[in-house]
Amino acid sequence: MLHQLPDDLGTLGADIRALRKARGVTLAELAEALGRSVGWLSQVERDKSEPTISDLRQIAMLMDVPMSMLFGQSRGPAEEQGYVVRAGARRQMGSYEEGLVEELLSPDLTDDFEMVHSTFEPHSEMQLPAKRPTQEVGYIISGRLDLTIGERKFTVGAGDSFRFRNELYKWANPYDAPCVAIWVIAPPVY
Repeated sequence: MLHQLPDDLGTLGADIRALRKARGVTLAELAEALGRSVGWLSQVERDKSEPTISDLRQIAMLMDVPMSMLFGQSRGPAEEQGYVVRAGARRQMGSYEEGLVEELLSPDLTDDFEMVHSTFEPHSEMQLPAKRPTQEVGYIISGRLDLTIGERKFTVGAGDSFRFRNELYKWANPYDAPCVAIWVIAPPVY
């Protein structure tokens, strides 16, 4: 699902293209570094295809920028910006191709933490384990999720919460229902 933005705001594809060009990286070089085809990357840059969370994480790392640069732009009224985030104006990231879409619940990224709304689709799994220099607490609103934190494995469900600190983690939703969670992450990584 692609998100249409007003003409005066950049799109994700335009932002990736501008960032790539500013770094002097060719389409072919970035596609190769991502393990993707030039055609796929070209479609992403023209907003014809959406990258996954893992793709965006790799792009941010390769371009040496925080992931927040790759979030869609909030579309709330000017007088509410920095204070209120309306449900229909959340900054989204990712696509259902990987099975995870995250929305920024925080009004911006100027605090010592951020809040993220995550939806894990049924039968989806994180493609690559990750480790971030953060402290993270998650709360499961609905569904179930399998977590691997370090060497430990957990299954968490509605009403459960969890935490990890600068540890390798991975998630999977092998179940038949989506899992919805709220995360608090400090410091902000998006």
